Amino acid sequence: MRYRTPIFKITALLLGAVFLLVGSCKKYLEPQAVSSFSPDYVFSNIQNAQKAVLGAYQDMEGDNGYGIRISMYYPLDNDEMMGLHQIGDNDRGDIAHYNATAGNAQIYSPWNQLYQGIERSNICIYNIPRMSLYTSGTPTQIGELKRMLGEVLTLRAQYYLELVRNWGDVPAQWVPSSQATDLFLGKTDRDTIYNHLLDDLLQAESLVPWRTDVANLGDPVNDERVTLGAVKGLRARIALYRGGYSLRRASSSYGQVMARPADYKTYYQIAHDECAQIMAHPDQHTLNASYNTVFKGALDAHTFDPAGEIMFRVAMAGGAGGNDSKLGYYDGNKVAGLGNAAIAVLPTYFYLFDSTDTRRDVTCAAYDVATNLTSLTTRPVTTLVEGKFRRDWMSNPSQLNTSTGQYFGVDWPLLRFSDVLLMFAETENELSNGPTAAATSALEAVRKRAYGSSPIGTTPNDYAGFFNAIVKERSLEFGGEGIRKYDLIRWNLLAQRLADAKTNLTNMATKTGGFTGSYNTNPLSFANLPDTLFYDATATPATGLLWKSSFYVPRTVSTMGSFKKQIWVSKAVSGILSASGSSNGYAFYFKPNHSELLPIPQQVLDANKNLTQDYGY
Repeated sequence: MRYRTPIFKITALLLGAVFLLVGSCKKYLEPQAVSSFSPDYVFSNIQNAQKAVLGAYQDMEGDNGYGIRISMYYPLDNDEMMGLHQIGDNDRGDIAHYNATAGNAQIYSPWNQLYQGIERSNICIYNIPRMSLYTSGTPTQIGELKRMLGEVLTLRAQYYLELVRNWGDVPAQWVPSSQATDLFLGKTDRDTIYNHLLDDLLQAESLVPWRTDVANLGDPVNDERVTLGAVKGLRARIALYRGGYSLRRASSSYGQVMARPADYKTYYQIAHDECAQIMAHPDQHTLNASYNTVFKGALDAHTFDPAGEIMFRVAMAGGAGGNDSKLGYYDGNKVAGLGNAAIAVLPTYFYLFDSTDTRRDVTCAAYDVATNLTSLTTRPVTTLVEGKFRRDWMSNPSQLNTSTGQYFGVDWPLLRFSDVLLMFAETENELSNGPTAAATSALEAVRKRAYGSSPIGTTPNDYAGFFNAIVKERSLEFGGEGIRKYDLIRWNLLAQRLADAKTNLTNMATKTGGFTGSYNTNPLSFANLPDTLFYDATATPATGLLWKSSFYVPRTVSTMGSFKKQIWVSKAVSGILSASGSSNGYAFYFKPNHSELLPIPQQVLDANKNLTQDYGY
């Protein structure tokens, strides 16, 4: 938290700053910038209250929000992908490779922005129910104010979730700073925070409408505001974190170890029930028929998702670092040599996908767009990059040019309906000590969408087998969406999966054996992987990359007509593990019971004598 002197207490100046910010949001409102106003004035009418709520939304955006740091720095490295930055940079490379210290350059500003979002939410939560219109307005006015209250309760829950899953126990303030008696708070136990959020979201469920109960469905304004499905889905997710493993403080009853509460099934039941209620409303949210369309046809194309699969998203403003995202620039492939392409797909993750799984070629980008913008160049398996957010998939033609722009207005997906299905399947298995028919059906719905007309294989019918299937399926479904590392932590699998990935990368480099450890359910033999592939050199951005030989069997010919050759699996795979070079060192400094959390920023510790650095440094 930015520990504020009394000067920071909510005065007319701060409220004015809230409203001055809202003018850059792209969709929800298009307000005129206003100057300083008192709380009594701001919350005297619905229009101004809406501006305050928009201010609470806005702290999810930009470089210090889900525009890059929270979405693309903090979730790495995991067993799917790694950050391509150097160890020892005191920056994103040290975060990815588990070498971050309290002085890291990329942790202070996001910490502050998350707490700023909480403060702005607190202002709204405190003042909206005190508005005379909240009880004496017309039914339409009361309904809108209740909806706004539910929205900010949900936003505050998202901000706290992000703080807790990255930093563990953190200071928790539930009222505006103007109402607080102490602005220098110590840490609040995460279980207490999670319990509060679960209660808040239960309240929000009675305030926020379903997606189709709002006017002008399909208008971006309504498509990006919180609705009931998002509230329920977020409550399910938080319940799973509450019942899951996390790194505890040495001073806790657990000691400094990964531990989960004895009553964890209580929270699995909450998650289960919330997911079941969402699934009971297929008119509100369902799977898009095409996995590709979720990203290429909706998020990247800046279009409405009629299926409602994208249940909760961060709306980016477009064109400004403070309120936009670098999706498609920092990650994704390169276009005309532009872009960072800074999130690498592990070769072992690419080969976790079956050959007929359509998610593979959405999640993993194996090409760049050439300088001429009409042809493609290929990448070997050692340099594949995250592919869900691609510049050449965007609907605005100006994105596919030689512009040096970095901000493309691509929204960040916080929650998709497929997550609801898989959370439901996971909790059914846990609560019933084995998969029920309903659990199997939910898991298979996700797989059937991914495989199309191809067989999906046999779903395990025992507890351990089904849990492992969930662990794998969540990886295949959500790669590159900022979920995996936190899933592995709540299952207490992060250390094991990182270690197994390192072993498998070593084996793949020498084509020895196959997947081992926690991956051993995949029957792939590394000896059968091709050292080169052939592709159609006439492919364009419109056609996509056209491979002419298999990823899964050895190459049998040295040439293939007019098709070009690309080096594929080689000893270079082992270079991913080396700490030398500018972009290597996969999870190099990870230490169990230490690296699962980030250190609290040094500036925050210096400002507040009541905080301690307990882990992650």
